[in-house]
Amino acid sequence: MPTTRLKRPAIWRPLALTVALLGFQGYLGFSAIGGQFGIENRTEILLDIDQLRAQSSALQAEIDDYRHRATLMDPRRLDPDIVTERARALLNMANADDIIIMVDRNTGEPISGKFQNLTTDELSAIIEADTTL
Repeated sequence: MPTTRLKRPAIWRPLALTVALLGFQGYLGFSAIGGQFGIENRTEILLDIDQLRAQSSALQAEIDDYRHRATLMDPRRLDPDIVTERARALLNMANADDIIIMVDRNTGEPISGKFQNLTTDELSAIIEADTTL
């Protein structure tokens, strides 16, 4: 009777598979700790989230402000007093009935008797020289 000799399985195949799986585990471990979305970068991600939330709320407030302004311009809701007030402010005009309070640009306080002693020509020269008045 002939003897059958069984072939011993090659050791390099399981060894190569083990090395490949250990390498993949090492890659996953590195990514979990030091990768872009890993544990070390978690604080940076949380700071970015906080900054984006603050920016989002600021932009939302700006959007709400623009929506409110657009609502004020609706012809069905337009207040004639507001329209005349804005038109006068943009055109630098006033009615004879209006009370005008001049404000010092540097301090923000009203100018009370600063111009009382000036002549009309001097006062007109000051007004023409300052384009914001």
